[in-house]
Amino acid sequence: MSKWTEKLPEAARDWIAGRRVDEVECIIGDIAGVARGKAMPASKFAKQTSYFLPNSIFLQTITGEWADNPAGSFTEPDMILVPDFSTATAAPWTADVTLQVIHDAQDQAGNPVPTAPRNVLKRIVQLYNAEGWQPIVAPEMEFFLVARNIDPNMPIIPPMGRSGRRAAGKQAYSMSAVDEYGKVIDDIYDFAEAQGFEIDGILQEGGAGQIEINLAHGDPVALADEIFFFKRLIREAALRHDCFATFMAKPIEGEPGSAMHIHHSVVDAKTGKNIFSDKKGGETPEFLHFIAGMQTHLPAAVALLAPYVNSYRRYVPDFAAPINLEWGRDNRTTGLRVPISGPEARRLENRLAGMDCNPYLGIAASLACGYLGLKAGKMPRAECTEDAYNMESDLPYNLGDALDLLEEDASLREVLGVEFCNVYDSVKRNEYKEFLQVISPWEREHLLLNV
Repeated sequence: MSKWTEKLPEAARDWIAGRRVDEVECIIGDIAGVARGKAMPASKFAKQTSYFLPNSIFLQTITGEWADNPAGSFTEPDMILVPDFSTATAAPWTADVTLQVIHDAQDQAGNPVPTAPRNVLKRIVQLYNAEGWQPIVAPEMEFFLVARNIDPNMPIIPPMGRSGRRAAGKQAYSMSAVDEYGKVIDDIYDFAEAQGFEIDGILQEGGAGQIEINLAHGDPVALADEIFFFKRLIREAALRHDCFATFMAKPIEGEPGSAMHIHHSVVDAKTGKNIFSDKKGGETPEFLHFIAGMQTHLPAAVALLAPYVNSYRRYVPDFAAPINLEWGRDNRTTGLRVPISGPEARRLENRLAGMDCNPYLGIAASLACGYLGLKAGKMPRAECTEDAYNMESDLPYNLGDALDLLEEDASLREVLGVEFCNVYDSVKRNEYKEFLQVISPWEREHLLLNV
């Protein structure tokens, strides 16, 4: 075994199992969470300690265009990408023996690049650590399996199941519904095992062909890495069986959207005790301060939790997505839910994030709101004990409004990093402007001959 392979996690070493590694993919997540980087022969990877990419990749939009650089003139200097060997994992769908390794982005002086999403999340975790706290998260991933869609002008439809019928909606928790596309699920399990990932559970959600995967709780950066990897492995598993996997927030009209619910708790770094529970097992003031921070800053953070025009189609009443920032115990109509648990597992579930968000940025934004609440020490609004869908909405209605709120929240911008927020704003406003140039079928149908 060569020196660099000795640094690999156990799962990666087990997967290699004495075979020669053919290729290494050196990757980093951009603003959208798309994997960017370079693939190279393993023999070349073994001889290098760092790699280069232009920092302009963080100005690239989801359409492949380039947003304006908020700092003015731009010469596209190279970043130095340093491999984080703890992230090395298999790419089990490839024909040869390939490893993926997430890299950290540094400038040429060795400082973290502030616009790199993984560095943004690390920055937030470090703020917690400076207070003697360790944040813990447990994400849930929802996504749709859909029929192949090669014409963007055609609506997305559910996939064909093993029965010969298309997947049906309104079958939440149905085991037979999951079995309809069991071969895809089997490959997801196999790929996850090869990559060393632990799946806490898989279930059928309420939408047609909609699946939820729950992950075990743990370190925010490690879990964001897993979601980053999971999106790719799930897409690859679907393609093996003649369908697509999509993480769009709302891919099918009339069906629920896909969320990335994030469960949060915070432990004392010295004692390992949950700071949300006191010695008698009751709720602490810190727990309520955390909730208050969410209610105060999440309207601005929505720009990161719902990053595309499609994202805002989720936030409609009675489609299993929140419309406000009410909080409640075991109340799934609220945006902020306190699940049933013992004192050691007391946590808050943020139900706002869409599965289309960059996992690094979604988790970072959510944790940032809780951190600001812990520092401010304020109390939340009274608990909602009724149907929160009957209450007023306090979320932005579109991406433009969300970006305006983010621009106005100086505290949130400070903890996320002002330079990052400026770049994010530029990328997202460019995407929003491009979208507004597209004329939709609805406009042609209802406006062409009637107005």
